[in-house]
Amino acid sequence: MRPLNFGDLPWSWDPWILSGLTICCLLYARGLSRIDRVVRARLFGPLRRISFVAGIAVLFIALISPFDALDDQLFSAHMAQHLVLMMIAPPLLLFGRPGLVFFWAFPLSARCMLGRVWRTSGLRKALHVVGSPPIVWVLCIMFLCFWHIPAPYGWALESEPVHALEHICFFVPSLMFWSLILEPLGRRRLSCGAAMLFVLTFGVQNGLMGALLTFSTHPFYTPYLTTTAAWGLTPLEDQQLGGLGMWIPAGLVHLTTLGILFVAWMRESERRELALTPLSRLTA
Repeated sequence: MRPLNFGDLPWSWDPWILSGLTICCLLYARGLSRIDRVVRARLFGPLRRISFVAGIAVLFIALISPFDALDDQLFSAHMAQHLVLMMIAPPLLLFGRPGLVFFWAFPLSARCMLGRVWRTSGLRKALHVVGSPPIVWVLCIMFLCFWHIPAPYGWALESEPVHALEHICFFVPSLMFWSLILEPLGRRRLSCGAAMLFVLTFGVQNGLMGALLTFSTHPFYTPYLTTTAAWGLTPLEDQQLGGLGMWIPAGLVHLTTLGILFVAWMRESERRELALTPLSRLTA
């Protein structure tokens, strides 16, 4: 009989995920301990550190806790897991500036070697191209659409390696997406106005898919036809609940991001006007 209570579901304890999360935590702690106290307070304040820890925590809940087993039972749980991988964990992690902290976790000789490899191997140029806004936008939309087609979605449920690939296809492009918005390394590739357009267009695509699932009159995903009854839902109700999750909470994340970017845009405009004011007086 299918479990009826969340507490009856097993924990995942996937060694690859646990190892990855543990290594990230150790590197972050080690890097912070190596950074000068004044620099640490200025660039990696408590809010950024809390944000990184929160990102690790939500990944643990989504991928290790019984919530991971629930996605085999409910489409809505699977959509909530995707929401964490795409729109909650990435911005939380990136706000903590993990790339800079991880770099400082290594000894000086290793940092020098990594710097030489970064400059001379062509890796920097390759990542710059792959991480360009048009390519990142296309990747995010492409994977969002592909993995919600019933056939690929079913492959992910039937095979753990394919399921892991699905998660990677959501998480890695989302890290790239949010890095363009937050710019954790401090060098902005998108102006605030362009970033707003970037977020808005992706949000519209995601919202349309959520609306399609919400207002559908029949279930698309056959693996859930026999599992949702144990949780008091019909397959269609479960699908509609998952669609609402893609539509409403994800929309709130996008709207909040747009609001923050709009405020930053206004402040940038004010700073430019203040900087030009003395020049305009001199030329008057």
